[in-house]
Amino acid sequence: MNKLTIQEEEALQAVFKIGEGNVKSILDAMDGDVPYTTAASTVKNLEKKGFLKSRMIGNTYLYKPAISHAEFKKKFVGNVVKNHFSNSYKELVAFFVEQKKLSASELKEVLKMIEKGK
Repeated sequence: MNKLTIQEEEALQAVFKIGEGNVKSILDAMDGDVPYTTAASTVKNLEKKGFLKSRMIGNTYLYKPAISHAEFKKKFVGNVVKNHFSNSYKELVAFFVEQKKLSASELKEVLKMIEKGK
């Protein structure tokens, strides 16, 4: 999976949110103040990298995800774990606990989910 810039990831998240749209609708769904030409370049880069696909309607391109949001999250989280947590999901969970981003009750819920998956 090609790595994404922060701006590319933000644009892709916007497309996941709207489902399909032109550059203007993607730009409207993005947070922050991004110039139109920058958003257009970002969208084209996402298409080249295989994250978006386009179709022409009249004289406007409409873009939609080429992969599902779930597939993207799986690959993204896998890369984060691999690159920042020694490929250990245990280290990832420990990090969230240490940073107080995961409470004891939430951790119990996660344990129940793991046990149900057996």
